[in-house]
Amino acid sequence: MKSRSLQDLEGLKRAVQEKQALEKIQREEKLRLEKLRQAEQDLFKRAVGSVKPIIAKPRVELKNEPSPPIANQQIKDDQNALRESLSDEFDVTSLLDTDDALSFRRTGIGVDVTKKLRKGDWSVQSQIDLHGLRREEARECLSEFLKESVKNGIRCVRVIHGKGLGSPGKTPVLKSKVQSWLIQKNEILAFVQAKPTQGGAGALIVLLKGR
Repeated sequence: MKSRSLQDLEGLKRAVQEKQALEKIQREEKLRLEKLRQAEQDLFKRAVGSVKPIIAKPRVELKNEPSPPIANQQIKDDQNALRESLSDEFDVTSLLDTDDALSFRRTGIGVDVTKKLRKGDWSVQSQIDLHGLRREEARECLSEFLKESVKNGIRCVRVIHGKGLGSPGKTPVLKSKVQSWLIQKNEILAFVQAKPTQGGAGALIVLLKGR
């Protein structure tokens, strides 16, 4: 029994010694790895040299730019200029040709132009119907129509003003106004009364300047 106890004690002693030896080996390995890591860091520092930290510059936080304001006043001014550019007091009687049918041609435009216009050598590309509109409405609509037509490269248009049969006294008020407004527009080269199939006395065929 005593011999058995001594064997157990020696076995326990050996186990303690082996554990201590293993712990020593682990400590030595850990120390070796730490020295190796430190040596690598020193090598990197020597290779890079002295460095200075980057000083961050203060930043300004930019806000989203607001949408440009709608130029409401500019729109109103343009509309007013458009209305004022066509006077109701303009006398056109001396500028109209009243041969076989009413016509107009700007200075420098030959008689052959109105003849060709009347014959239909220029096909009508667009038209506007002012019949039934009040004077101010008709004037604004006509101005805008002519502006867009020139912008889009349209050369020949028909302007329907009506024959005035529904006006007081059967007088075609809008007809004379339309003639006056057209003559005041520089983009108008000539116009003639439409053929019966195109509206006759209730419409005009108008030739515009090119872009």
